[in-house]
Amino acid sequence: MTLSIEPFIYGLIFLAVLALVEGIYLMAFGKTISLNSRVNRRLRMLEKGVGREQVLEQLRKEMSQHLKSQSIPIYSILAAKAQKANLAFSPAQLVMMMFLVSGVAFVGLTVGTGASLPVRLLVAVGMGVGGIYLWVASKAKKRIKLIEDQLPDAIELMVRSLRVGHPFSAALAIVAKEIPDPLGTEMGVISDEAAYGRDVGEALKAMAERLDMQDLRFLAVAVSIQQQSGGNLAEILAGLSDVIRQRFKLFRKVAAITAEAKWSGKFLSGFPLVALAGINVAQPNYYDKVMETPVFIPACFVVGGFLIANLVVMRMLTNIKV
Repeated sequence: MTLSIEPFIYGLIFLAVLALVEGIYLMAFGKTISLNSRVNRRLRMLEKGVGREQVLEQLRKEMSQHLKSQSIPIYSILAAKAQKANLAFSPAQLVMMMFLVSGVAFVGLTVGTGASLPVRLLVAVGMGVGGIYLWVASKAKKRIKLIEDQLPDAIELMVRSLRVGHPFSAALAIVAKEIPDPLGTEMGVISDEAAYGRDVGEALKAMAERLDMQDLRFLAVAVSIQQQSGGNLAEILAGLSDVIRQRFKLFRKVAAITAEAKWSGKFLSGFPLVALAGINVAQPNYYDKVMETPVFIPACFVVGGFLIANLVVMRMLTNIKV
């Protein structure tokens, strides 16, 4: 039994697909992304002389374009992730990217493997769609993580603004000006919506649902309750900021405690595969006699099932809800 090089070629092609998507994105929007990392995008648009109403309309369109395109069959599987990532790619451009990277993957499979045409087509489409999905999901996870890290500081800035006598709408405007992207532009949109008459609590709730963030839901509920019942909003938000920080500390403690179990599960599932590859390199004929037995293929499926079950069980055991 000799170790085939084709699985490695499949893996290299998939990595090339991911690198291609990231490269095209950086070539098309890298300069803009770099500028927005220093000054949030809303402020840059206002500095260029674009009217406040036009800026609000443009940003709201971008923040909802992906969810509005869920009717597209292939695109529906990543619309929610793309909305959280707030990608510069439009839905049509992302679909075009799927076709492009699928075509590149098909060419790579044709040149580098001896697979049949139906297999190459199926794998190429899977790499195109799967590669775009993983790339979008990683962007969404990174952006949501940034917003979560920025939120306590933004709430504390609101608290300080409220304590010196500013109204809540002015506190939002200060946050939109002082906090960098991604949260700065998000808060700027809420500030502009409030200026044009939208209820702040509803705007915050819509933002929380769009980003699917529990901490933002807490903020929206706190503001809505204060609007209906009155009370010291500064003290409420100060308590909320402390709660969010304590939750982050608890999350990190849980992650540290479960890290060993998570990596143990990955190691126990990955080591047999590494051992198999090592044995085939050191002794290519080691499994020749075993392969001739009728139970070899069923045994391979059983072992594969146990490896997958190990990952699933270990993930369930370490997925502690806080």
